[in-house]
Amino acid sequence: MAPAPSSPSPSPADPPVPAHGSRITHHASPAPTRLLVRGVNWLGDAVMSTPALLRLREALPQTHIALLTHEKLAGLWEQHPALDEVIPFAKGENVWQIARRLRAANFDTALLLPNSFRSALEACLARIPHRHGYATHGRSLLLNHHVRPRADAVAMHKRSAAEVRALTDGMRAPDADFTRRIAHPTAHHVHQYLHLAAALGANPAAQAPRLSVMAGEQARVRTALFGKTEAQAGRPLTWFGLNPGAEYGPAKRWPVENFIAAARELHTRTGCAWVIFGGPADQALAEQIRAAVPSALSVAGRTTLRELVVALSLCRVVLTNDTGPMHVAAAVGTPVVVPFGSTSPELTGPGLPGDPRHRLLQSAVPCAPCFLRECPIDFRCMKTITVERVLRDVIGAAQWRT
Repeated sequence: MAPAPSSPSPSPADPPVPAHGSRITHHASPAPTRLLVRGVNWLGDAVMSTPALLRLREALPQTHIALLTHEKLAGLWEQHPALDEVIPFAKGENVWQIARRLRAANFDTALLLPNSFRSALEACLARIPHRHGYATHGRSLLLNHHVRPRADAVAMHKRSAAEVRALTDGMRAPDADFTRRIAHPTAHHVHQYLHLAAALGANPAAQAPRLSVMAGEQARVRTALFGKTEAQAGRPLTWFGLNPGAEYGPAKRWPVENFIAAARELHTRTGCAWVIFGGPADQALAEQIRAAVPSALSVAGRTTLRELVVALSLCRVVLTNDTGPMHVAAAVGTPVVVPFGSTSPELTGPGLPGDPRHRLLQSAVPCAPCFLRECPIDFRCMKTITVERVLRDVIGAAQWRT
């Protein structure tokens, strides 16, 4: 059993807070002196949390803000202007070990960005007096400041295979209410984190996700990754990025033969050099593309996360699936072109909705977005996004950067 928190619990006058977190507790907490923000564990979500962190820094200029994050994401936060400290934890560390480290740091306030039970238990065991978060997943008793869920939050409903078939066969009409709700200006997932930050007095107004990269980092990474290729060419090259993988599953991946066709034609039209990104699991896919595209370089599985962040900032444009590096590229200021199939750009697209630098491509198919890992029918949402359409948009997006 977790030890009882050593600091203020909800006032006895306050009625019990329901587990679904339908209200905010009314007792106030003082402005934090030492604030711990528990970060999320996925790369794309982490990038989408940066506006909330920037708003916290804006609202709490004198507060020491530390971010607790999985070590795999620590490189993302180097040089970030919102943070005073990054506290990484290893995959094998348990909640007791993490809580012991946090307890020694004497945080007075915790803001939990994930909805997980574990993140709330870490803060409770660390005896952080004021613990803010959404009271979901059975963790309401571990928090003493419950943040009301957003009225305009939109759940990502995974369609069943039967639903997909009924929609494509015309036996069922697309959900007009869902379409209306995702078109709302605050439907995008960045608002989930901004809403939490507002509980500590931050401005909930949207701003684009932002990551910081220093000029010295760019020079080092350009030499390390691109130096040999540029030396062989005898000149600096214009680099276009290509990110053909997607960890979530094949339903988010534009066909590899389309990536190859687009990359070859864009090399012919623009003279660009291609750098292919990806993780260790994408190395074979990246090598297949590299072998088929002139002036292509694969760094898949060969970069640290920090090097990936910097390398994406060196690209004129990035052609990518909907995946973590897509968010990173947009957050360092690089235009992205993204074929969307099973997911929704209105909810989790790069940057903020309406940013003219980015080109988010969709097909008018009734079953999308389905939010499935694999297509149960014929993958029409992606196959109908043509190479010629992508060519036009890559060339257009590249013009935003000189």
